[in-house]
Amino acid sequence: MDDVSLDAGQSGPDGKLLTGPDGEVLIALTPEQIERRQLLERERAERAAKQAKFGQIPTVIVDDIHIVYKIYGAGVGKGSATSAMSRIVSRRTSPALTEVHAVKGISFTAYKGEAIGLIGSNGSGKSTTLSAVAGLLPVESGAIYTDGQPSLLGVNAAMMNDLTGERNVVLGCLAMGMSKAEVKQRYQGIVDFSGIQERGDFVSLPMRTYSSGMAARLRFSIAAAKTHDVLLIDEALATGDTAFQKRSEDRIRELRKDAGTVFLVSHNNKSIRDTCDRTIWLEAGLIRADGPTEDVVKEYEDYMKSR
Repeated sequence: MDDVSLDAGQSGPDGKLLTGPDGEVLIALTPEQIERRQLLERERAERAAKQAKFGQIPTVIVDDIHIVYKIYGAGVGKGSATSAMSRIVSRRTSPALTEVHAVKGISFTAYKGEAIGLIGSNGSGKSTTLSAVAGLLPVESGAIYTDGQPSLLGVNAAMMNDLTGERNVVLGCLAMGMSKAEVKQRYQGIVDFSGIQERGDFVSLPMRTYSSGMAARLRFSIAAAKTHDVLLIDEALATGDTAFQKRSEDRIRELRKDAGTVFLVSHNNKSIRDTCDRTIWLEAGLIRADGPTEDVVKEYEDYMKSR
């Protein structure tokens, strides 16, 4: 349920009011929203106490990176397999080269215990940035430093369409470095968390029979079964029903407490607000804002409304 606007003197359905610095009534909060705000405040207080005691520990440093995609043979009729083979045999170079400057000199530092949202319109460089942090894309210039191994959701837990869900769970966990004993111990929890068994015995069927949402939920469940130094999540929380999204958000909070840093790319601003305390807004390959989630998301929403 969304926040309900109130005039001065009105009371909300549960009698809980949020007031401004001068005592004016701003909004009424539902019990669920009150609980969520209190949880976020407790987590912020815990992180602040740890940082005061031990100091902030950087986990990812992105230093003035530029990422450029080079597209060869971009002209009409130049990208077919036949023309490519002809150029290889004749040792001719590609007649056309198109460069797309996807990320343009961005810098930021992420710290242990943070959950950072990445927002922006389509093509702004969010997923490209995550891929670069994961080590899957080279940077044209600049550098990325990480403390520990970044894990991009769905890469470490790779799916094989011809294998069953059960075999994919086992292989995905082994690929993340779990022992066979750990896989056996966590297997049922992974399957239950994904919810793929709610409508039948899908775990015994090949992955090619799964919907895209079921496959995404299983990937998230496998990746989230292990504590990561840096976990990178790209649009995973956009799949599944409300119950799965709530389980995912709770699991991300657990990962933040037990591990390093979580990055979340999403077009769902509610997921960003509920999960992240810091947000980076990328637009056209540049950082437009970096700060507290509520402030940055509000600025982004105002920008999108004005377009």
